[in-house]
Amino acid sequence: MNKARISSRRHFLMQSGLVAAASVLPAARRAAASPDIPHALAGRLYKTLKIGMVKTKGTLTERFKTAKAAGFMGIEMGFPGDDVRDTKAAIAASGLPVDGSVCGQHWQVRHTSPDPEIRARALENLRQALRDTREVGGHSVLLVVGKGEDGPENEIWPRSVENIAKAIPLAAELGVQIVIENVWNQFLYNHEGGADQTADKFVKYVDEFRSPWVGMQFDIGNHWKYGSMGDWIRQLGHRVYKLDVKGFSRAEGKFTPIGEGDIDYADVRKALHEINFHGWLAAEVAGGDLEHLTGVARQMDAAFGL
Repeated sequence: MNKARISSRRHFLMQSGLVAAASVLPAARRAAASPDIPHALAGRLYKTLKIGMVKTKGTLTERFKTAKAAGFMGIEMGFPGDDVRDTKAAIAASGLPVDGSVCGQHWQVRHTSPDPEIRARALENLRQALRDTREVGGHSVLLVVGKGEDGPENEIWPRSVENIAKAIPLAAELGVQIVIENVWNQFLYNHEGGADQTADKFVKYVDEFRSPWVGMQFDIGNHWKYGSMGDWIRQLGHRVYKLDVKGFSRAEGKFTPIGEGDIDYADVRKALHEINFHGWLAAEVAGGDLEHLTGVARQMDAAFGL
């Protein structure tokens, strides 16, 4: 495959948006893009969710139809693990696309492991996730790179970068991005630290790959406990390829439904404008039936002004 012809969806949308803003959109529509205008992110963010959140009984196709009826525009699978053939059938029958996947076993089989055999398994899991995701038309694989418990930072940092980098040629060939999620894994932040932390280490870590095929699926709820999510988005900038969202309350020290808690969504919305983000916004909260998922979609609309 000609690698020069492969470009990320985000890069394409960014370039298209810049051209449109400069030469096509009338002044009134350019004004509507201001972060101070209500619903200014409408048309920029596309709601998706994890397949495990769809708790209705029935076939995979019926679960896809439930997610679509609830107001979602895509869905994320778990690869390797979920059935590729069934997934393709569900896409065809429901009209709901798979935008990406979550890499299977990445919490247990880790790129930070000191055991080379485990790292080899982690690499094969990632490669298979890339293949399966491409097979069903998705364009990203969410990856938790490992855990801080696997060793000191000066060991697990280069160890994981070296291992994950081996999958980049395949990612480029297939046109599927590797998107790293910021999670509570005691790596790239101080787990016992306060709310004044920055995204410095995440920036440096992503940049070490020196590849447009590695970025972040930035989780807005996961690290609100540790820093300003608007400022983290500004720091990460073009490295943010996708978003995850859940609520969090610093006051109570716990995760909450989207829109509840005390996350500064106004600043998050402003930061997303500042980095000119266009792309997928994935819910990662407790799942349920059609009524429940419709409520989650509405919570996302309210939090992001969609």
